[in-house]
Amino acid sequence: MLETINPTTGQALPPSPSLSLEQAHAIIDKVANGFTEWKAKSFAKRTAVLKAVAASLRDNQNELANLMALEMGKPIKEGLAEVEKSAWCADYYAEHGADFLASESLESDASHSYVQYPPLGTVLGILPWNAPVWLALRFLAPALMAGNTCVLKADPNVPATANKLVECLYQAGVPENAVANLAVPNSVASKMIDHPKVKAVSFTGSSKAGQFIASQAAAGLKPAVLELGGSDPCILMADADLEKALDIITLSRMINAGQSCIAVKRLFVEKSIYNEVCEALRQRFSKLKCGDPRDENNNLGPLAREDLRDQLHRQVSQSIDAGARCLTGGDLPSRSGFFYPPTLLVDVKPGMTVFEEETFGPVLSVTPIETIDQALELANDTEYGLGASIWTSNQATIDRAIKTLESGQIAVNGIVKSDPRLPSGGIGKSGYGRELGPQGIREFVNVQQIWIA
Repeated sequence: MLETINPTTGQALPPSPSLSLEQAHAIIDKVANGFTEWKAKSFAKRTAVLKAVAASLRDNQNELANLMALEMGKPIKEGLAEVEKSAWCADYYAEHGADFLASESLESDASHSYVQYPPLGTVLGILPWNAPVWLALRFLAPALMAGNTCVLKADPNVPATANKLVECLYQAGVPENAVANLAVPNSVASKMIDHPKVKAVSFTGSSKAGQFIASQAAAGLKPAVLELGGSDPCILMADADLEKALDIITLSRMINAGQSCIAVKRLFVEKSIYNEVCEALRQRFSKLKCGDPRDENNNLGPLAREDLRDQLHRQVSQSIDAGARCLTGGDLPSRSGFFYPPTLLVDVKPGMTVFEEETFGPVLSVTPIETIDQALELANDTEYGLGASIWTSNQATIDRAIKTLESGQIAVNGIVKSDPRLPSGGIGKSGYGRELGPQGIREFVNVQQIWIA
């Protein structure tokens, strides 16, 4: 059985049945055997199915949002937005997938030579708990539209959410031999990668787990896309629109109680506005309300698990011991559940834990900088490379940042976010490969050269 804890109360939820290794292998065989049939469907037919998936998600929006609130603590309003974004992703690939995979003619010594993009087969998606609907759809929608079949291994934290999601897919007309959920513990997931009928792997999760997944996929010569952790920098210059910037930075850091890979985690502030910014952030953080994620008056729900909260508190405590100042938060609440308060750490320096490690919770580190060159050097002083952002009205500064920041995504005067229309992914310990956009649908296809005499 998969044991799940309600993070709001700390109490156990009803356990969910778990598959044996043999049962999981049988499901993979079933989905792999459905590949020929699904691949043979025209783009028009796959488009119709994905459109129906989008409609099914919207029809079940409230139930999915409530399940996420129950199983991993996502506020209802954020859960509703996540389901809508997932439906948009299905619509996007339904409308554009065929164009992204259209054959391309190339000149050669042949009378006709071109590249086409047939699907690979069955793709295994190993998914986390922090956005269980969105992260599933950004893997499923392009993979299915390309003609692959899919098995998804949802995180054990969110079994009911995963079951409901797959139910939505079946209601929309996705064949049961084209998509299936593998309800297995994490220890079994690696054995799924080795299944001979799994042709590729998509993984979203921690960098440590990603290294293991990557090595196992590589051992089987299977392509993989890895979207891993991040320690995203944000540079705030004195000439920025400060009110807008501070609102967006607060939003970015607090979405999903800070449990987001692409949230702002390290803020670098020009010294002339440093004290003003620290005080303004303190005021914003202090007004945020933590509580039951089903109550729309609350801004933050709990962290998903007790061990995650304990890990975050260790990072905060070690940084304070090393000289960081805590302006608000930083204490373990006495209430039930796995809550952690919005925490603002200032005067953070390289070498401190919150600077060096990814903080997966509502904790922001703030560091003063003298120049844009210093800010860029500190921003790149990380093993991660997922997202980065800068706030300034100076075009020369913007140009320099865009050329210098080392990350998969850069936002200028805005929030780093995932968007079905734009590729998303990282470098370094943040992974490799891309999801979303035209690039995402080409990750799990065969770039096949055709030469005709």
